[in-house]
Amino acid sequence: MNLNEINWDFDQAGNWPLFIKVIATVLLTVILVGGWIYYDTVDQTNRLEKVEKKEIALKKTFEAKQQKAANLVAYTKQLKDMQEQFGTMLQQLPNKTEIAALLVDVSQAGLASGLEFKLFQPSGEYKKDFYAEKPIKIQVKGSYHEFGVFASNLAALPRIVTLHNVTLTPGSGDQMSMSAVAKTYRYLDEDAK
Repeated sequence: MNLNEINWDFDQAGNWPLFIKVIATVLLTVILVGGWIYYDTVDQTNRLEKVEKKEIALKKTFEAKQQKAANLVAYTKQLKDMQEQFGTMLQQLPNKTEIAALLVDVSQAGLASGLEFKLFQPSGEYKKDFYAEKPIKIQVKGSYHEFGVFASNLAALPRIVTLHNVTLTPGSGDQMSMSAVAKTYRYLDEDAK
């Protein structure tokens, strides 16, 4: 049978030779399955990829939160320790009424070291974030070792006192002059800010 002799009208498909019927059925099945895959399965595959990416992101978030949860006890202890240290440091900052006594302590630390004061000039306060800084300009005369004892005495005070802009100038014999700015700090309560 020649292909030209076949009536290709679709209504006459039942009269086609078996070989043509099989090819037409396979071709029609491939087209239907391809269309079904394209219109149904591709969309599902895209949704699956999005959900898989979301699952990976959620797993990473879960792992990060799990690590934090695993270390929660250590973090809580560390926070408590930091709060205690902060409280201890705040106690080292004098309140407004203790500043005068602290100035006397700084002066006595210098005298106890054997230094001779040429200048002891407290300045006004400078407010920072949660504390105020009170600088004291000092000029003293003494030996190198007396300056070391003075710095040690300042460090031993129960309140925080720091030395800044220290300048040592040689004098006669073992005597030297030192000019510096001693700074003391006080905590600002919420009302004072």
